[in-house]
Amino acid sequence: MTAAPHPFAGPDADAPAGTDPDRDRSLDIAVTGMAGRFPGSADIASWWQSLLRGEILTSRLDRAGLLAAGEAAPVLDDPDYVPVRGLLDDADRFDHELFGISPREAELMDPQHRLMLEAAWTALEDAGCDPTSEARVTGVYASASSSAYLRAMLTSGTLDAAGVEEALRANEPDYMATRIAYRLGLTGPALSVLTACSSSLVAVHLAVQALLNGECEQAVVVAAAVDFPQTGHVHLPGGILSASGECRPFDAEADGTLAGSGVVAVVLRPYEDAVAEGADAYGVILGTAVNNDGSAKAGYQAPSATGQEAVIRSAIAAADIDATSLGYLEAHATGTRVGDPIEWSAASAVLAELGARPGQIAVGAVKANIGHLDAASGLTSLVKALLVVRNGQVPPVAGFRTLNPLLEQTGSPLRLSAERQDWSGGPAGPRRAGVSSFGIGGTNAHVVVEQPPARLPAGEAAPDPAGDRLLLLSAASPEALGRTTRRLADRLSEELAAVPLTDIAHTLATGRPRLPYRTAVVGRTHGELSGRLRAAPVRAAGSPPPVVFLLPGQGSQYPGMALPLRDALPGFTEALEECLAHFGPTLVTRLRSALFSADFPAAELARTELAQPALFCVEYAAATALTALGPAPVALAGHSLGEITAAALSGVLGLADAAELVTVRGRAMQECPPGAMISLAMSEQRALALAERFASSTTSGLTHGRRLELAAVNTDESVVLAGPVETVDAFEAWLGDGRTARRLRTSHAFHTGMLDAAADRLREAVRGLPLGRPTLPYLSNVTGELLPAGGTVEPGSFAEQARATVRFATGLAAVARAFPGAVAIETGPGKALSGMAEAAGLTAVPLAAGRSERPAAETTLALADLWSRGLPLDPAALTAPGRPAHLPGHVFAGPRLLAPAAGVRRSPAVMPEAPSTDGPTPASPPASASASASASASPSSSSAATVAARWTELLGWSDLSADSDFFDLGGDSLLVVRLARRLGEDLGVRVPVRSLMTASTLARQTALLDSLVPAGDHR
Repeated sequence: MTAAPHPFAGPDADAPAGTDPDRDRSLDIAVTGMAGRFPGSADIASWWQSLLRGEILTSRLDRAGLLAAGEAAPVLDDPDYVPVRGLLDDADRFDHELFGISPREAELMDPQHRLMLEAAWTALEDAGCDPTSEARVTGVYASASSSAYLRAMLTSGTLDAAGVEEALRANEPDYMATRIAYRLGLTGPALSVLTACSSSLVAVHLAVQALLNGECEQAVVVAAAVDFPQTGHVHLPGGILSASGECRPFDAEADGTLAGSGVVAVVLRPYEDAVAEGADAYGVILGTAVNNDGSAKAGYQAPSATGQEAVIRSAIAAADIDATSLGYLEAHATGTRVGDPIEWSAASAVLAELGARPGQIAVGAVKANIGHLDAASGLTSLVKALLVVRNGQVPPVAGFRTLNPLLEQTGSPLRLSAERQDWSGGPAGPRRAGVSSFGIGGTNAHVVVEQPPARLPAGEAAPDPAGDRLLLLSAASPEALGRTTRRLADRLSEELAAVPLTDIAHTLATGRPRLPYRTAVVGRTHGELSGRLRAAPVRAAGSPPPVVFLLPGQGSQYPGMALPLRDALPGFTEALEECLAHFGPTLVTRLRSALFSADFPAAELARTELAQPALFCVEYAAATALTALGPAPVALAGHSLGEITAAALSGVLGLADAAELVTVRGRAMQECPPGAMISLAMSEQRALALAERFASSTTSGLTHGRRLELAAVNTDESVVLAGPVETVDAFEAWLGDGRTARRLRTSHAFHTGMLDAAADRLREAVRGLPLGRPTLPYLSNVTGELLPAGGTVEPGSFAEQARATVRFATGLAAVARAFPGAVAIETGPGKALSGMAEAAGLTAVPLAAGRSERPAAETTLALADLWSRGLPLDPAALTAPGRPAHLPGHVFAGPRLLAPAAGVRRSPAVMPEAPSTDGPTPASPPASASASASASASPSSSSAATVAARWTELLGWSDLSADSDFFDLGGDSLLVVRLARRLGEDLGVRVPVRSLMTASTLARQTALLDSLVPAGDHR
């Protein structure tokens, strides 16, 4: 027996193409995303492997556990009690914060509704869609079983009239689909579909019709079945529930079905649209049909062979196929003495009539594995059938031994097997299957599906070129992000190893929400990325911080310095070409070689006449491209030459004039006498004192009458002295301390008297130069102050700044004061200015940190770092085009939430229990009501305690601060009405609802109450 393929793997290489070239595909529907949690299986991948092994996933429950769950002792003592069901683990957990739902509302909500929210989110992610910003018009079709949770609350006797209204709104089926549409921002039809056991397959039919009618562009079909509590059942003779505790469809020993719990969702799109966008479909829906038995049957709850035959015939007709092409049927298959023979007879008759050969069609029955998922059973069967046609493997019917003798075998197209089989039904061509679901009351549904089209190998359809790939991930909490990254890391080195990294990066960038906790890694192989994900740092992306661009001066240049920006920064090449167009052709030729060739002579690039134009072009292009991606600077800080770039970016200099000025500046400085510069790790005062001691202690302190001069003050403990080469040589030898002194690789003593001639030439060059007013504040090197936007810039300042000391430390301090919390991005080669910015208390990110084995990866990671910090960078712009891929999504592991009115202990939202793996998701602290909240809200006002207590009552939150917002915590207009009434009762005043809605924070509502209550009358 061969190893089972993973359910997310594409069609077999040797399988039929999966498409019929003569078929009109305009009415076909692709299944692009799936999600599910089932008994014994946390996801579809593990569930599929269990199905292939024929595992029975129902559980026999112990007495202690049943009593703890709420089952009554007299019921357990009934001799006909069967303590077996398909148990869904952690069905009471819910990541309510992710959906903006308060703990109180989440407690009241039926666990089925909660699970459907999470399943819809996961299915959309699996389809490559961002669940929070899906642009397509997306419909929602939701089904769930009757709410035992609601019944428990309503019969508890603990709810007042308002509480009953809340409970109804949180549990009734009317709100299933619309709540999902609201929480995920989906704008297509939102319908709750209830037809008993066939509900979810009927929902698929309605979704398909909506897509074909143009009512939506995409549809999410989601269903859940979770009883409350999840217990066994009392067998009634003649009933449909099993006495043995086994569900054995079509078996000679079948004695009924079992209850099961689970949640499942699929995403549907028109086939042609999905294929055009490169979606990796799980399969194709060819046709659907729905009908009702009417009254021609033994009783309301009895099945009808006539109705079942008719619905199968209609679905095959709608699919426009021959029954001879079918190879599999996922049956409704409850394992009952009446239902199984009727279903077998009806399917056999209609399929034989339509030409199916004896034994052609393998029959599956998922209820044998997991029990009967009631309203979710039809959609569960559809997912299983899709995996069968996708992978070409037919799971065994779990526990099957002998065919029920009441089932007609002679000439029947149907066959059952207790062993896993390779696909063998139907003629050569795409694998096709049928799915049946029949509801009590007679609403029947049938769906015909086909294997997905074979995707072309990545090399043929979308090449995955060698190079670094960026993976971006985010989650609602650090713990959730840790779980998500670990799961992706595990699967990158396993079943995702064959998926092109381009597709993986593209899907993460375009098909995932941008949540507050983020991480990013860069790598070239699946294994490398997997390892880096396990150690990736987590950043909190709050409100976008202000951005300052750092623009370096001469000394940071190196051959090939434009290469990483060209390869990793979108828009850089175009901006660079625009800049180069303003330099002379001879210089441009040299610039191109210097910028794009790592072998260009470093000594030649160090020449001022080439270095300064090269740096200007790189800085200007990088800043322009970065701004186009989203992060707009609030200020510019250029060091020496960088101030010219800042003037150009802020609009003081036109680009052509800036290019001419930089050219003149570089040539003028090149013609000045040679000099040297030395950096000292000390304060300005100490450096000047050392220079004075050196000058007075030795005749070498003067060369041609020149002392060492202060060229730059970069930080409080980093300055630069400069002068003639001989003087700097002598000073370095005299100092004899390599730890505090570092010789800079420069050819001139910039910003000293040795540049006087260059300053004179610049004064001539800028005379009459048209200057605009800065649109952005930028740093004056001479004064160390920010030149304000809209101010006046004198032409002579460009000559003065070439000669005067660079007061960069003072300038960065001014930037830090003006823009607290700013992120300083060094938009040029190197990272020298980043260190200076960090010393000034700014957060710095160098865009092209320097030469390395993979410089483009450094730039890519720098851009990802900015995204991780919350800057408005579009992730799609940072990754190469790709196709949607099926990747693991958000790992849900919220706190346990059960309403006290449901008859169980107080919700562990107060005391969260950790899942067995990966650790807990933090929940709000214990509701020691208002003590901490009132203290943080307004210690002087007793109104604060009253407001906080009512917030905790209505919302469930207790960890409140003065800035807590009622609506951000899950409140709505109905709850505001209740809040106004409760506060009015507490304080004996009329509280205006409109005023409460306007004053939405805890502090402002407290102030409102203080203004309404007479002084000294607080109760």
